[in-house]
Amino acid sequence: MTNLKNISMIKESNIYFDGKVASRAIILEDGTKQTLGVMQPGEYTFNTNEAEIMEMMSGELEIRLPGETEFRTLNTPETFNVSANSSFDLKIKTVTDYCCSYIEA
Repeated sequence: MTNLKNISMIKESNIYFDGKVASRAIILEDGTKQTLGVMQPGEYTFNTNEAEIMEMMSGELEIRLPGETEFRTLNTPETFNVSANSSFDLKIKTVTDYCCSYIEA
């Protein structure tokens, strides 16, 4: 979905890794939360509280999901799921645009 209608946005941005990753949270009409963000080149480890669906919409990157030992290249646009209370690693090669959807249990 590239066009979101009837949303609320939280004005304050989420800034991580010394400003190299930034996102804004939106609340959809049904109450679900998403974040829309951009990552600058670098290596990052993200921790999750809730299960997530990550949509990498553009950029060049590698990922290592929980239980994996090696990084693998993603071909954007590509989507992957991450379990709650876990972490995953990214190697961002070029500016990367993403959307994170949170899955409440």
